Parts: sequence; structure tokens; C-alpha cells
Amino acid sequence: MSAVLRPAALPRRMAVGDIDAVLAIEQAAYAFPWTHGNFVDSVAAGHWSELHFDTEGRLAAYAVALPVVDEMHLLNLTVAPALQGRGRARALLDRLQAECRERSLVTLWLEVRVSNTRARRLYGWRGFDEVGLRRAYYPAPHGEREDAVVMRLMLPSAGRADGALD
Repeated sequence: MSAVLRPAALPRRMAVGDIDAVLAIEQAAYAFPWTHGNFVDSVAAGHWSELHFDTEGRLAAYAVALPVVDEMHLLNLTVAPALQGRGRARALLDRLQAECRERSLVTLWLEVRVSNTRARRLYGWRGFDEVGLRRAYYPAPHGEREDAVVMRLMLPSAGRADGALD
């Protein structure tokens, strides 16, 4: 008897019908997750998004970003806790950076919790600079707030539609 392999689902944009699966990962990954409404609003607004799947076709990771003029702002990048450390966040960042290149964007921004050293290392390794601090940006346990590090990636200008030089 031979095994039949089911192909993994290809990466694709998030749709409203995906939000329950996205929310399950969000709630497993974070003490203070985005709400259902946050995801609905992002889909309705047409924000850039991408879903990645495991080899069985189950949702494994996702990202949501907001394009604004000549910049992109990464709003949420999450990998299912059981699948972290396998390159999925890097793959999502690759796709986001490719999208930025396609749109001739010049800067990619994000905020990350001060305590999230793993993500800060990944972003630093990817070329992001820590350029600021947002005090009391994120909710924290016991009604407290946690600071966010503001990170910026300057994107290559080669091929920009406006021909501008940096």
C-alpha cells in the first residue's frame, strides 16, 4: 500500500473566512492577542496579508501589514507556537520584503515588545535598526503596560518607479 501525500496549501492572502483559524493561533501565541475585530478590519481595509500552511494544509503562520504612501508597517507576524523556530517568520519576512520591492516602498516599520528578545534578534539579523521606543505601548499583566521598540528597515531603492536617489 502506498501513501498518498496531500500537497500543502500555497501561501495566500487572508480572507474573512480564515479569521477563526488565525484567531486560534493568535490566542495560543499571545497573552494579549488581537481581537476578531482587528483582523476583520484589516481584511476589510485591504491591508497586505499572507497566510502560510504546514505540510498538512493547516494554518501555520500569518502576517498583516499596512502600506502607507512609500512605507509599509508590519502590524502582526505570528507563527503557531508548536511550529516556531523552523524558518516560518523568516519566510513571511521574505514575502513582505518582496511585496515592498514590488510596490517600490522605501521603509518597513514595526514595533516589538521590549521583552521579545527572540523577535528583536530576528529583525536585527534581517537588517532592521532599533530607532525608537514607544513607552507603555503594549498591555501587560496586572494592568501594567510594556514598552515597544520601534524598528526600521531601509529598503533598497534600485528599481524605484520614481527614479529617486537615496
